[in-house]
Parts: sequence; C-alpha cells; structure tokens
Amino acid sequence: MCVLVASCSLPSLCLPVVPLCLCVPPPTSLYPAPSGAKVPGHVLQEVPLLHSVSLCPTACLCVLQGVPVSLRMFLWLLLALSVCAGPGTAVSPAVPPRHMDSVLAILDVLESPAQGSSPGTATALGRQLGVCSTPGCRAVLGEPAGTPERPPALTPGQWQLLTELLHHDPATPELGAVLAPDGSTVALGPLLAGIEAGLRSGGFGRPLPTLNPPTDPLLAVTIAEALGTSFLLAQEGDNNSTTLGPDGCWDDVENPQNYTLRGPLSPVPDPVVIGAMDGVLLGAWLAQGPLPLAELLQGYYGTGNGSEERRPPSSYRRRDFGALAGQGRLEKEVAAILGVLKTLSPSLELLRDVGTKEVAAVARRAAQEFIERYVGSQHLHPIVPAECPAIMPRCLWDARPYRGTPALLQPPLGLVFLHHTLEPAQPCRTFSACAHAMRDMQRFHQDIRGGDDIGYRSLLPLWGNGTHHRLWHPLWGGHCTPLRSVTPTGSCHCL
Repeated sequence: MCVLVASCSLPSLCLPVVPLCLCVPPPTSLYPAPSGAKVPGHVLQEVPLLHSVSLCPTACLCVLQGVPVSLRMFLWLLLALSVCAGPGTAVSPAVPPRHMDSVLAILDVLESPAQGSSPGTATALGRQLGVCSTPGCRAVLGEPAGTPERPPALTPGQWQLLTELLHHDPATPELGAVLAPDGSTVALGPLLAGIEAGLRSGGFGRPLPTLNPPTDPLLAVTIAEALGTSFLLAQEGDNNSTTLGPDGCWDDVENPQNYTLRGPLSPVPDPVVIGAMDGVLLGAWLAQGPLPLAELLQGYYGTGNGSEERRPPSSYRRRDFGALAGQGRLEKEVAAILGVLKTLSPSLELLRDVGTKEVAAVARRAAQEFIERYVGSQHLHPIVPAECPAIMPRCLWDARPYRGTPALLQPPLGLVFLHHTLEPAQPCRTFSACAHAMRDMQRFHQDIRGGDDIGYRSLLPLWGNGTHHRLWHPLWGGHCTPLRSVTPTGSCHCL
C-alpha cells in the first residue's frame, strides 16, 4: 500500500497519481487515514500515520492497492520531494560560508572579462545592494543606480550571500562581515566604499564631487563619517555611550556562518573598523591605477586561510593605516565630513545646534580614541608594536570551556616567563593552522596533563615578522604556579 499527498489548490505543482482520491483538510498534527471508506474503483485501507508536512491548503490521500514494494518506496520518495513544492515554496540555495574566499569567488565571476565586465562592476553592484547608504557617503559617491537583479553568472546561493553581506542595517552590522584568512573579521560595506573611492580618485569612473568643506573621499566614506556620528551620539546622550567596538566570534572558524558580537553595540564595531582600514589601504593603492578586484583582494588577504610562506599584507593593516592616516589627519577629516553633513538639506537633527568648536572637540576625541585603540604607537614607530597587541580571543579558535575558575592576574607583575612550546615543532603560518595548534595544545594540557586549561596565559605564534604578532588567549597560566614564591610580588606572567 502507498500513500501520496497531492495539492488540491490552484495553481498546483503537486500531481496526484490517480484520478480518484479522498480530499481531506490539511493535517495540523499526526493523523490516521480513514478506514473502510468506499470509493468507486478503490478501497481505502488502514494507512500508517502521516506527518503534517504539506504546505498546501488541502491535500488528497490516494491509496493504491497491488503496488510492488519497490515502487511503493519510490512513490514515498516522490511524496517527500513533492509535498513541499506547493505554491510559494522553494528549495533554499546552498549559501557559501561567510569567508573572504567565498567573496573572492563571487568577485572573480562578477569582474571576469569573459562576462564582459571590468574593474568597477562589483563596486557598482555593491552600491545598488546597500553599500554607502549613509548621508555623508552618498554626498561623496552619489546615489546608487537602482535595485539590481541577480547576475546570471552567480548561483542563487552566491547571490543570497552577497545581498545579505551588503544590505546595510546599523542594528545588525555583524550580518555584513566575513572571516578573513588572517583571522580578522571584515565588514564588506566600508571595504567596497573605500575601493570605489580609490578607483574614482584615480580617474576610473565618474569624477568625484568637490565638497565644502573639502574632504578626503577615501577617509570620508570608510571611517570618518562613522567616527564623527558615533562620538556625536555619545555627546548628545549621557557621554557614557559605547563609541567603539565590540569585537565578536564566529560559530565555526572552518565553516563560518554566524558572527556574534561580544558586548554593547556601537556605530563602529570592530568589523567595521577593520573593513574601513582595509578600504583606505586598498583604495589608496587603486588610486594609482585600476586592478581586477579579485586579484587585488587575493594578494592582500591571501587565500585558503592565509599564505603558507609569509603573513598576508592584511595582517599589517594597523601599522600601514597608522602610517597613511595618523591622528592629526584623521581628526581633520572627521571634522570635515561633519561640516559636510551640516550643509546637507535637510540637515541632520544630530548636527542642527552643534557649533564649530563642538565639531572640533568631537573630531579630536574621536581620532584620539580610535588611534589609541586600533593603531597604538605603530604610526609613530613602525618597528615598535602597539602598546596592546591584538588579541585572538578563545572563541575564535574554538576553545573548550575552562575547567574550574580562572585566577586573575594581580599586577604589577614581578616576572614574565617566556617558554618555547614543544608542539607544534614548526611555526604555524596560517590562521587555520594556528587555531588547530591551539586546540591540540588545550587537549594535551587538559586530557593528558589533567590541567584546568592550557598552562600559559598567552601564546605568541612564530608567524612572520616578530614585531607584529597576535596574542592567542588561553587564560590560565598554571605553569607559573610553582615559581610564584620567588617573585618579588608573588605573581608572574607565563607566556
């Protein structure tokens, strides 16, 4: 015996297998088929319970007698495939992971000469999808052309990913971010805005307008407007509002799909900062001459979770951004774009009663706090790392939970111990390899040694130039415990 479900609605994509069937209301829960009811030409017999999977308004239960078992199994499979094909339903496309490699594959297709495309095709499409939707950015780059349709060369899954990444929603900035091969998280909006500004500054595409007061288009569309707006909002509020950050973590570093912020949201979360820095650096490069976008980004970020031979240029973004746009220049550009916003019609409510001195004060504070937090002293001394190096949090390398309660450091520290680990014997040269090494080390210290966690407070992978590392946080530091009695302060820091 075999049971098929066919839609009784019009228009219908479900086809009944027999002309005569008993139409019943759609199930709302498990229900048994009627028993013993007579229908000319067919006898309805006892039917096993059927799950309520039909999306159609009504359904037909059609019972066939004398059908071979093999054919019954085929018809049941046909049921599973057809029952959800009612009007208004569709199979979800395979969406690529939120990784920069997925973006590179999309850009490679969009700007392929075989598709008749050229540099600027992807940025124009990005503008139509929501990049540069703020008043200041649109004053610099202009209005988008309109709502686009999916390019035939992109799969439905690629198109869905691209539209989700580039749709601007200040309340959910994490939806516009991807995981880069160097382990950082990059917002695509400011990245593509900076790339377009760079291309047009170099004479490729429509010329950029002259604004009053004069502004640097590259800084205006990437970071200056966002910084000025964030610190103005804080000034208008209780002055304790979050102005920068937070960072966040991915659900899976190998197959990233969901990014979660780790603190109160500001208008300038860390992915936006990183995307803005990269947009400034790559835009400045493109101002010297156009390059295929996929080629440019592949050279900057690397592919396959990084370069096996050296660190990708993206891992030096803080140093390079500080050299290109120091605190003084950034302060000037924040003030300039706020001045532009005051001239727009209608003027922003946020700036209506803000005077020139207040704008200057906001710009000064914004630039100072931004440089201190994200650039440090590298803009002054390229060979000296920032006072606080970038930290790779536990969630980014898929750490297990700590066993017990970690002991907090008690500064000042009397001694700092540097310990070279036995494994991995060779330096990890990619984000994926370093994350894997961290997980292996944690398993060894917890499962073999019986520790609460890794026996070091922080780890420094021997990856590329030794002056620009990221610290990987295990949190514990149990190896220091036997030596605490010999330190002047009774505490130590074990790297």
